Amino acid sequence: MDTEKLNQALYDKMAAEQEQFKHGLLGMTAEEALNHAYEYVMREDILMSMEVLNLPAPQAEALLESPCPLADIYKDFRDMETGHMDNIRECIEGRAESLMEAQRETAPIIPIYPHTGEYAREHGELDAFLASLETNVACRDAIETAIREGFDGMSLHADTKGVLAAFGAERVSHVLAATLQGIRSDPRVSSGNRAWAATVPMFDTAGRHRDYLITSHPGVLSIFVTQTRKEMDAMQKQTEKKPSIKAQLAAKPVPGGQPAAKPKGQEVR
Repeated sequence: MDTEKLNQALYDKMAAEQEQFKHGLLGMTAEEALNHAYEYVMREDILMSMEVLNLPAPQAEALLESPCPLADIYKDFRDMETGHMDNIRECIEGRAESLMEAQRETAPIIPIYPHTGEYAREHGELDAFLASLETNVACRDAIETAIREGFDGMSLHADTKGVLAAFGAERVSHVLAATLQGIRSDPRVSSGNRAWAATVPMFDTAGRHRDYLITSHPGVLSIFVTQTRKEMDAMQKQTEKKPSIKAQLAAKPVPGGQPAAKPKGQEVR
């Protein structure tokens, strides 16, 4: 028997074996059948692979000698170390990150309150002041978490993009600068970061910014600040490159309308 016929015979035998397995499942209760659901799906995948495989004749002959080649292959597959669960975990984490990013994009960012607490009380804006303060504290916590999870003892790979997406560049800058201004004499903070922090205004002269100072190691914090500033610069450049909505509309031809370029003095209808 030639190779093609051997492979066809093997596939037919395995297909018949799978059909028999299926009938056995149909005779079980639903709960019993569920216990074999994974096996059924994997056997289906093996059978699907056999449709496109063209095994050498000796391999096909060896499998044909088995009374149940499909069950044999499934048992070997089941005992193999595969990355199946790793793939599932990555899929779960990836989906969660996508949803979190979508939520961050749609969630309103609370603006920084640009006055002191005393001013807020005098002008009936205490709620806005307290909401801003509470968000500053949440931003501090997010920064500390990003540093803790991103530092491996030697280098920092923090999720600066995630923190910026959640709280906005202005608030992240404010919380970082408030902390650096409080440790401006610490040599573990780079001179460039100290100079940058000095340019960020602190609105509450009563010192409420102490409520959201970051407690991470100053040296690692300085690295985080550097990485965040680079990310903010990249975001700014990306924004500058992106055309405005007005420019996009002007460049887009209107179906059935006149060409965008008009001779001087021609009336636009």
